[in-house]
Amino acid sequence: MPKKFKIHITRNAQNDLEHIFFYIASDNLNNAKKFILELEEKIYSLDTSPERCPLIPENIFFGTNYRHLIHKKYRAIYRIEKNSVYILRIVHG
Repeated sequence: MPKKFKIHITRNAQNDLEHIFFYIASDNLNNAKKFILELEEKIYSLDTSPERCPLIPENIFFGTNYRHLIHKKYRAIYRIEKNSVYILRIVHG
């Protein structure tokens, strides 16, 4: 049975989700709901294999080991620590 990781969405990432939702909702509320649900589903899928996503190129400059999950035009940047995945930011990019 695969190891299960606990997913933690930081305050910054939660704020990012809210901003993304309101940005999309200003044009189409249904699209905003659908997009956020799809993104959250992908984020929570990291509970079984967070290592499947690549390391971010910025690690070279910052000395970090962050990874990113891509969903359409957005990147969920996260780090793995023991049995947890911390979603740090969700950015356009």
